Amino acid sequence: MSVLSIVIPAYNEGATIHLILDRVKSVELIEGITKEVIIVNDCSQDHTEEAILSYKKANPDLPITYHKHQVNQGKGAALHTGIKEATGDYVVIQDADLEYDPEEYNILLKPIVRGAADVVYGSRFMGGRPHRILFFWHSIGNRWLTLASNIFTNLNLTDMETCYKLFRRETIQGIKLEEKRFGFEPEVTAKISKIPKIRIYEVGISYYGRTYEEGKKIGMKDAFRAFYCILKYNLFR
Repeated sequence: MSVLSIVIPAYNEGATIHLILDRVKSVELIEGITKEVIIVNDCSQDHTEEAILSYKKANPDLPITYHKHQVNQGKGAALHTGIKEATGDYVVIQDADLEYDPEEYNILLKPIVRGAADVVYGSRFMGGRPHRILFFWHSIGNRWLTLASNIFTNLNLTDMETCYKLFRRETIQGIKLEEKRFGFEPEVTAKISKIPKIRIYEVGISYYGRTYEEGKKIGMKDAFRAFYCILKYNLFR
């Protein structure tokens, strides 16, 4: 029986992390695939740790592995830890907020389960699924970063910056990852694109975005870092 490792980086999500874990728990995966949840607390300053441990104790039927960074290192560093600890056949990235819907894991899994793909990206910019209307310049920034990434990787992705990326475990664990903050997306895309005969698919997903008041963390400086990483991991490697 196959296992899906769900890697959740968490920073100051104590108020809502139980909600995303409820959604992860409730989804039934195709082909009898089971779940392994790996949560990495990136030295949160709120009650994230207490919320996770309380949820883990109250829900023993959901396999949760908990890790904590003693110093805040960034989302990318939390993903490095979670990916390293994954033991499932497949690995998916899941933010701890409520912007992405775990009910759509099966959409991501289908191309891999059918033997067609090694990596699947969930695109917020294709398909007919619901998308919250928020920031114009964020959407423009995402599209420009995706375009820049595509120019160097020779891929035709529509959403390089998406959280939802699903990999065969041996594929993602075989990559040396370096970016500790929000440079993870362009770095992993650049390095995935260089794997010989890699099969990358993209599927449409929904997006329930947050405002900054609701807890959104990414900002303009992260966009500049992402562009730098596109150049760094494509031109200079």
